[in-house]
Amino acid sequence: MSFERTFDENALFRICFVCTGNICRSPMAEAIFHDLTRKAGCEAEVAVISAGTGDWHVGERSDDRTLASLTAHGYNGSGHRARQFDPDWFSTLDLVVVFDRSQERILKAWATTDADRSKVQLLLSFHNDQAETKDVPDPYYSDAAFFDHVLVMIETASVALFRQIKPGITQGVS
Repeated sequence: MSFERTFDENALFRICFVCTGNICRSPMAEAIFHDLTRKAGCEAEVAVISAGTGDWHVGERSDDRTLASLTAHGYNGSGHRARQFDPDWFSTLDLVVVFDRSQERILKAWATTDADRSKVQLLLSFHNDQAETKDVPDPYYSDAAFFDHVLVMIETASVALFRQIKPGITQGVS
């Protein structure tokens, strides 16, 4: 059985959210961003996926606390299965969004060109009020309440990111 999810490489904008294991932060962002594009009527123009830097959880569902937090906030993450980021994806992606500086360092090291390295951006950098914080904390070793806190951080920054890319998408420019 394959857990590989694909995305439309012909979409105007292709984004991958990358955390460490692809079971907490990046699945949250993927579900939130899918919802944003659906509500804006541009899900065909924006391809959204997520992955992890590590392979520990490949094929697994999101953490139960991730799923509970997503559900509590009106999102659906039930179809998610973890996978590891493949550096070959850089050529088909417009943006690779990471959640902390550790992931940023790893992905920039995996990138083979300056253009690919420039695609790697910290999620909080898209939201002025959170940009100084830099890192979205990993909730994995915390309680359910902290998952909710992290989801709100991701949601707020994702909305800010979507606002930045939406004009280009709606004008048909990637």
